[in-house]
Amino acid sequence: MSRKHPVLLVEDDESDVILESRAMKLGGIANDVVPVGNGEVALDFLRHRGSFSDTAAFARPTLILLDLKMPRMGGLELLSVLQFDPKLSDIPVIILTGSDDPTDRETAFSRGASGYLVKPVTAEQIISAAEAAGAHLVVDPAAISDLV
Repeated sequence: MSRKHPVLLVEDDESDVILESRAMKLGGIANDVVPVGNGEVALDFLRHRGSFSDTAAFARPTLILLDLKMPRMGGLELLSVLQFDPKLSDIPVIILTGSDDPTDRETAFSRGASGYLVKPVTAEQIISAAEAAGAHLVVDPAAISDLV
């Protein structure tokens, strides 16, 4: 089931990708996590372009976890594109960022973000924000680690 409902993690920092993916796994989140390094690659994934053209292999995500500060196309720019794309605007987007700047927060919500979390984040925070946004995470209580 998790392969049908991946989480798209749009993050340029490999260390953050590892930490956030690990937090989700230890928190019992069974959805596959698909990491991409910037907004342009995220759009390729979402629109099934280039190396993501196989729609069977690259399912529509149930949730997008989005960093704000990235090269090429940052998170706020990607939010603007998603907001006005009728095929993508209904996918919940939760911001995962190091910025606690109120302006970043306001801008993200004005562009359609469903949630805003400041790094480092826990699986519980992601699950709570995802549930509030209506995303369908697969949580396996038996897989929750005591390390969380």
